[in-house]
Amino acid sequence: MKIMLTRFVLAGGLAALATTLQAQPTAHYVPGVEGIKGASLPPPGWYVRDYNVAYTATTVNNGRGDSSGPPNFDAFTYANVPRLIWITETQWLGGNVGVDALIPLTYQSVRAGGYDHNDFGAGDLFAEATLSWHVKQFDFSFGSGLWMPTGDFDPHGTKAGLGCWTPMLTGGATWYVDEAKTWAVSALTRYEFNTEQDKTHVTRGQAFTLEWGVSKTLAKLYDVGVVGYYQQKVTDDRGPVLNVTPQDRVAAIGPEISVAIPKIMLFVSGRYLYEFMSENRAQGHTFTLTLTKRF
Repeated sequence: MKIMLTRFVLAGGLAALATTLQAQPTAHYVPGVEGIKGASLPPPGWYVRDYNVAYTATTVNNGRGDSSGPPNFDAFTYANVPRLIWITETQWLGGNVGVDALIPLTYQSVRAGGYDHNDFGAGDLFAEATLSWHVKQFDFSFGSGLWMPTGDFDPHGTKAGLGCWTPMLTGGATWYVDEAKTWAVSALTRYEFNTEQDKTHVTRGQAFTLEWGVSKTLAKLYDVGVVGYYQQKVTDDRGPVLNVTPQDRVAAIGPEISVAIPKIMLFVSGRYLYEFMSENRAQGHTFTLTLTKRF
């Protein structure tokens, strides 16, 4: 199942160190929250997912990918994101119609030199409509959603919200390599179209995110595999020069394990991703634990 999660405030908190850290990134969506079969939406029904995502970093890189951050830099962000999902029996273009919504709650801590910032707050509300198909050896999904500027926001980027309306398109596919569907290869992409921030009059550049996974099912209850993500700001900011930030990108890879508990209709997945490349942003580690309950 896909998730639309607010951007990690970590990078926003870094914006308070703008002269050194090149200010905040663009995307609402946090890469690394989906992986194994990430493009597959579930069958019709009601679901509640609880995402627990932690990010830690001690390095900030420049545009060449070299460490250039402040001394004694240490950042930590944790987000808890409840998400309600409804996949209906209604079909359009052969796919099941679905809707979902979420609101993230985020804690961040950023320390560097003499700077010490801690904050807890609500992020931006997200809602979307989806279509999902299950055809022989493939699952396909498409989503059209909107981030709404309901979260805490300030021009320095030290709050959980991004301060603008952001439409986002999502599309992906999962390929089951063998007939028994024990091997799977998935790819899920998102594209964000930021609008102007009221308080800064800056329009952040558009953002592209790719998440992928290769997995093997064991004993019908366990999935193990390798997952990764790539995220990039693909267009320049527009607005007052002092508030414009450079394009950034990041890539990561790591392991994942997912477990199904059929008796209580609960699904648990955990993954770790190591960022091996980063430009104009922090470089660190992402940890995700996701609980999914079907009703």
